[in-house]
Amino acid sequence: MPGSSPIDLQVNAGLVDPALIEDLVAANRILSRQGVLDQAGHVSIRHPADPGRYLMARSLSAALVTAEDIVEFDLESNPVDQRGRRLALERFIHGEIYKVREDVNAVIHSHSPSVIPFSVTSVPLRPIIVGAAFLWTGVPIFETRNAGVSGADMLIRNRDLGKALAISLGDKRVALLRGHGNVVAAPDVRTAVRYAINTEFNARLLIAAIGLGGGPVNYISAEEGAARDKGPGIPARAWELWKKQALGNWPD
Repeated sequence: MPGSSPIDLQVNAGLVDPALIEDLVAANRILSRQGVLDQAGHVSIRHPADPGRYLMARSLSAALVTAEDIVEFDLESNPVDQRGRRLALERFIHGEIYKVREDVNAVIHSHSPSVIPFSVTSVPLRPIIVGAAFLWTGVPIFETRNAGVSGADMLIRNRDLGKALAISLGDKRVALLRGHGNVVAAPDVRTAVRYAINTEFNARLLIAAIGLGGGPVNYISAEEGAARDKGPGIPARAWELWKKQALGNWPD
């Protein structure tokens, strides 16, 4: 794929750099390898030439996604050129977030397992590891029963539920979906992948810390979190390793 011609996704928005499509494919496979995405869940990026469009794979296990599986959508989550491909049921998560968050260029919805307990209890998901310091701004919980949409079955299967979730997310980076998983919003796909992986890892370790029963947990403070936002380290180092592993270019 590197060095090939720009990919024409049969859209009016224009051609897409194959390197960006490669990153989108890699994101799916990385999150599958890391246990964040299972047979369901999805990753999207805003179209680089048209903020009113986004790109996401057809309904397919993340581990199997290739460039040929990428579909373009408008922000109503209608496919521009479906070509008979089955679409992700919960694609409305992506379109509705892009509508209200101009700062967001990548969205991930996963069934990240360790976050689930924090979506169904009163224990908040707060950061305890430096890699998840971005959670300092808070992690809201979206409750479909309070969304004002009749017949909701906990899946975000229409625009009304997608809009309600986007409102619940607000200006945060991560929101939990009660008994379901989470959604991650970020300025680019590489950052979104890092957020998704470190949210899962932080949740896993927080459960362990609480289980030790050694008194109050010493969380990362708001001041520390804000400072980490200004100097997040060298995130490209992790991305380079994850991508090579995911695309079969590096040993496990």
